[in-house]
Amino acid sequence: MRKHIKITLSVILTLSASVVFSQEQEADTIKTGVIDVVKPYAPSISDAFKVKEVPSLDDAVTDSKKEIKYNIFSFPVASTFTPAKGKAAVVEKAKPIKLYDNYATLGVGTYTTILGEVYLNHAISRNESVGGYVSHHSSAGGIENLMFDDKFSNTKLKANYTTRLRDLAWNVEGGFQHQMYNWYGVPESQIATARADNIETDHTFFDVHIGGDVTFEDTYINSGSVLFRRFADNQGSGENRLTLKATVDVPVNREEISTEFKIDYLGGSFDRNYQTNTPLDYGNFQVGLSPTYQLKQDDLTVNLGVSAYYLNDTEAGESKFFIYPNVTATYRLVSDVLIAYGGIEGDLIQNSYHDFANENNFVSPTLFITPTDKQYNAYVGLKGKLSSHMSYNVSGSYTSEKNKALYKNNDITLTSQAYSYGNSFGMIYDDISTFGFVGEINFDVNRNFKLGLKAEYFSYSTDNETEAWNLPDIKGSAFLDYQIDSHWFTGANLFFVGERKDQFYLNDGASTASPLTVNLDSYFDANAHVGYHITDQISAFLKINNIANEGYQRWQNFPVQSIQFLAGATYKFDF
Repeated sequence: MRKHIKITLSVILTLSASVVFSQEQEADTIKTGVIDVVKPYAPSISDAFKVKEVPSLDDAVTDSKKEIKYNIFSFPVASTFTPAKGKAAVVEKAKPIKLYDNYATLGVGTYTTILGEVYLNHAISRNESVGGYVSHHSSAGGIENLMFDDKFSNTKLKANYTTRLRDLAWNVEGGFQHQMYNWYGVPESQIATARADNIETDHTFFDVHIGGDVTFEDTYINSGSVLFRRFADNQGSGENRLTLKATVDVPVNREEISTEFKIDYLGGSFDRNYQTNTPLDYGNFQVGLSPTYQLKQDDLTVNLGVSAYYLNDTEAGESKFFIYPNVTATYRLVSDVLIAYGGIEGDLIQNSYHDFANENNFVSPTLFITPTDKQYNAYVGLKGKLSSHMSYNVSGSYTSEKNKALYKNNDITLTSQAYSYGNSFGMIYDDISTFGFVGEINFDVNRNFKLGLKAEYFSYSTDNETEAWNLPDIKGSAFLDYQIDSHWFTGANLFFVGERKDQFYLNDGASTASPLTVNLDSYFDANAHVGYHITDQISAFLKINNIANEGYQRWQNFPVQSIQFLAGATYKFDF
């Protein structure tokens, strides 16, 4: 188009020049005169015609392109080729592990130790099953430099029945336990007197319990449980405890509040108190209600709740009300790698003779039993996974407790009871504040190797007592489980407990002198085991306890057995 415009301009300029030139020549010949200009000359360029690159068709009929089809001229060809049948690649599968519902274990070791366990489970039908458990652990004793019998035994028997229906599942169980220990920790200054009195140091406990629990599906009532326990000893002591619990969801304005309801009755008596022959009775009745409302938003979860208790001291005829905070929260800072958590919680702890005797086997049957008012436990921490095989948990806490129970060595009296020679422990209560720090790390490399480490530090502040008796300031533990191959397996448990403080009473034969504070040394206990699977059903094992061979004192004047060896076998079977 630009080419056309240039040609048009060139033609116009040429014509204009020719006209001017002809006029000049005529001027030379035309005589001078007057010329009247009627209209001035105004040359113009006509519009250029724009040629379209793709011209439009003005045909009456525009033909469309015809579809082209491609085909071949095929004809059958006879063939004698027969393809071979395909064969799937063979994958070697590991032989599935046979799981058995029952097992029996028997082991014998030093100090004439016998360890036996039998666990039974049988499916009556698709929804019903029964089971049982029997265990026995005993030793004839033999700790060096002891003047009194230190043998012990612990036998348990349990049975249960379970049924599972479409909307609920329930379980009933019952059990019996027999324990026997000896007050062998007579201080050296009292050995002669105790032997002259020919004391019987054995202390036997009897425990019978029956209970059950039920869980529901798609109802406001989630679960419920009941437990009755009768605990007694051979010193005329007896204790009854009945506990009922239920968890329900209470609907409020289209929201559900999870609520736990609890009734806890405790009543018991001792044949006498520590100083006199006066019987010692106790009884506490608790009713507790703990509603909790959960809030969730993205990575934040908050549980807002409160616990309220009504306590009635049936012996003193006094009643009290307690209210505790029950608030917890978690926040995922970095997915599962870094999770922050914290809370403040309180509780009314129902102490019992059964719990004290199982924690310290050498208590005297003359205890004062009262609940512990755990006003609050405030804590914050971080947990998470450093890798797919390693997890951690660190936390700090501050706890305030009123009437916290402490074990304290009994003084020496002239009552000639088997436990009155400084060889038993009583309970004392004090208001204690505790600062604690806990660190834990776990390695779960695979199903064949697991390792865990835990360390704890505590600092105590007492109100009335000079020390927090028999409470350690440092605790540490480690465990290891390793399946070496399909036959060999091993494991270990290590424990460290820091120093504790107790009191020791001197006696001049007529009166009791002022008690002296005693530091109980820290101790380290290492236990290991190794085993071999002879067949799928039979395994042999060897256990070694107290490898450091320390005759440490867990409780004052009560040394433990030194290094111990135990060998045995386990048999797994089905009915």
